[in-house]
Formats: sequence, structure tokens, C-alpha cells
Amino acid sequence: MSDDHAAAPDPRAELKREAAEAALQEVQDGMRLGLGTGSTARFVIEGVGRLVAQGLRVTAVATSEASVRLAQQYAIPLTDLTPAGLDLAIDGADEVDPTGGLIKGGGGALLREKLVASAARRFVVVVDETKQVAQLGNHFKVPVEIVRWGWERTAAQLEAYHPTLRRTPDGALFVTDNGNLILDCATGPMDQPLAVHRQMKSLVGVVETGLFIGIARRALVATTGGVKSVEFDDPHGHGLK
Repeated sequence: MSDDHAAAPDPRAELKREAAEAALQEVQDGMRLGLGTGSTARFVIEGVGRLVAQGLRVTAVATSEASVRLAQQYAIPLTDLTPAGLDLAIDGADEVDPTGGLIKGGGGALLREKLVASAARRFVVVVDETKQVAQLGNHFKVPVEIVRWGWERTAAQLEAYHPTLRRTPDGALFVTDNGNLILDCATGPMDQPLAVHRQMKSLVGVVETGLFIGIARRALVATTGGVKSVEFDDPHGHGLK
């Protein structure tokens, strides 16, 4: 292939890599790590693998089967999520607001991602600057994981949010690693995302939502001017209730 037809570098991919590399500075020997899912988390896993090859000793919990396979490729020791929890979890996000509220689940791993993030003493989000929003729901729909049986009734209970059943590019049902389905819900900008999460979660058939409120402690945001660190307070207590 000639240079004229070579694919141009993706500037967002480079920003994601920079955010991931910044997060690796928080990884210490002996840690129990939570490894996320998605394009930015991939750079984190690759970086941890590089550190392991250089002698870093860690154990990790991966949030999806895809991340498990990638971690195995880089010889990162994996373990199960236990009551002891994790020292540090690093993952990306689809949106992040000024308080540290997140929308996650674009890759379909939101349930395991929330389990891991909530089990970590410190949850660090790695994003590029395009993911920052004034209010959650500005651009991205909220993924809601639901049980497969009776899904149409569950969808009807979420009718106010215009749910769309997620499908794969070839039109098949998207099934999560947990055997569930995902409804992508158009909430629009949310003044009270925690209230939206609680209302959705109260419905029978809903397993989990992609709203992560009061969990992230820090965001590393890659911009064209460098990576900036944003610390968040925890007004709701650690993790969703």
C-alpha cells in the first residue's frame, strides 16, 4: 500500500495512551489491581504487562473476558474478586462530569466494571478531553444491563428513557459476559444522575446501570496540552447505595 493510502494516525488514540501512561505511575509493587475494558483500558493493560515483564509483582482482576485474554497475553497474573478488595482500579469512561460522575458501559462490561471499581480503595479514570461534559447524558446514552428473560417488560418500564436494545454490528443481540442484555437509554442531560440510577435500579429485571456516581476518586484527562489530574470529593459515600 502506498503512503497516499496509509491510515492517518488517530489523535484521540494517542491521547488515550498518554492518559493510560500517566495512570501507570500509580501502580506499585505488590498491588491488587482492577483492569478495565475498552480502548483506553487496553493501553493500561499493555502498560501493566510491560511493567510485569520488567519485574513488577502484581495480581489483577479483569472486568471482561476480552480484558482477561489481553492480560493473559501480557502474562499479567490474574485472580478473582475477593472480599479483600483491590488497592487500585483503572478504567476509562464514556462521559465524566465535573463531580466525577461517570457514564460507562459502551463496551458492555458495566456490571463487572462497577463491581471492580467499587471494590477498589482508589478508582482512577483515564479519558481524553472529549469525554468531559457539563452534565451526564449530554452526548451518551446510559447503558442498562437487564436479565434476558422478560426483557420486553423491563424495557417497557424504562419507556420514559426511550430504551434501545443493543445489537452487534451484524444485527444479533448483544449479550454481556454475564449472559444479560443491554438497553441504551436516552436520558438527556441529567441534573440528578444518582436519582436516575436509583429509579432504574429499583425496577425488577434491571441488573445494573452504567451510571457510576461517587465512586471515582481521580480522573487523568489527556488534552492536547498534556495530561491533567482532577481529584473528586465523595458526597455520596464510597460507591452507589
